[in-house]
Amino acid sequence: MNDNSIYILRDYGKINIKLKEILDKKGISRNKLCNMIATNYDLINRYYNNKVTRVDLDILSRMAFVLECDITDLLEYKRTSK
Repeated sequence: MNDNSIYILRDYGKINIKLKEILDKKGISRNKLCNMIATNYDLINRYYNNKVTRVDLDILSRMAFVLECDITDLLEYKRTSK
């Protein structure tokens, strides 16, 4: 297999969710965001604390819409150094 194969175990980097920074900057609470996008607090809290293992594209779309931001404002890929 070549060196770029995903079948070789290695650290591929990490996706960071930047919801905390956006909410803090805009002065919006997690409770208010829950109401704005019609979802529960536990889910928003996991996004806020960057503890989500599987993202929901509908939730991300709703967040981007109500927060008037781009998906790249919400998600950031950090590559590990080689």
